[in-house]
Amino acid sequence: MSVVLYNDNESFSAEWMRELTKAGGLSSGDISEDSIKSLKAETLKNYKRVHLFAGIGGWEYALQLAGWPEDWPVWTGSCPCQPFSGAGRGKGIEDERHLWPEMFRLIKGCKPPVIFGEQVASPAGIDWMQSVQADLEGAGYEVGKLDLCAAGLGAPHIRQRIFWVAHRIGAGLERLTWDGNRSDKSRRDQEDETGSAAESCVNGRLDGTYGQCFPTAGNHSGRWPNATQGFWSDSDWLFCRDGRWRPVEPGTFTMAHGVSNRVGKLRGYGNAIVPQVAAWFIKQTISWIKGEDAEQIGGRE
Repeated sequence: MSVVLYNDNESFSAEWMRELTKAGGLSSGDISEDSIKSLKAETLKNYKRVHLFAGIGGWEYALQLAGWPEDWPVWTGSCPCQPFSGAGRGKGIEDERHLWPEMFRLIKGCKPPVIFGEQVASPAGIDWMQSVQADLEGAGYEVGKLDLCAAGLGAPHIRQRIFWVAHRIGAGLERLTWDGNRSDKSRRDQEDETGSAAESCVNGRLDGTYGQCFPTAGNHSGRWPNATQGFWSDSDWLFCRDGRWRPVEPGTFTMAHGVSNRVGKLRGYGNAIVPQVAAWFIKQTISWIKGEDAEQIGGRE
């Protein structure tokens, strides 16, 4: 039996993950295309790392980027955002894609020590997060959450999301105390890591200055020198019809004729998390795991 289980009921995503594992981009593991409704807790107990709604494996990649130890059990799950997205039909919990109850069923059956997840930061998504937190706390978990945007870590796009972590009480990590806003320490760490881009992400939301477009080609590199940095330092700049330049991720959403599988790429990337943001969030969690806590999380109690 493998250490890692990836589950996503879309064959397209599952095949993408198979290719990524072959190429070494993801940890090898079992890839399941079963509906989450058909998964059994008894089966999931055989794995140290379980990724529900795995998409193209973004959470596993984020764990790797963050340095999550291989012997620490962890679950992840980004429940479908469509019922709670402003771009969706607005059906909320009445939407058939509201699958948190199924994920919670498996959590109660397996009681993993640590769970990571994220959800769109819309008003409906925030309400969803409150109900998720209530469910988890009722099942013996502590929950921490942060409202983060990819732009706050130097990305050339916003992608506002609520990232959350749940820790089973008694399984280590007793110092977890986040609740909605960045602590002074985590804010300071983010500024150290990402510079002035982080300064413009106030409580996870843009303050109206970062990401402004630039009026001329000659100004975009000087007016905001750190607008994109780190992983995104090679962002492309596009000249738009309104006469302004805007940063975009290089080659991600290439929809031009002749690009192979361009619609499939758009679907895969569109449903994925931003691993670099998730990795930053995971790193903050790891910083709480020390001494005896680390031994308990690793199953060595």
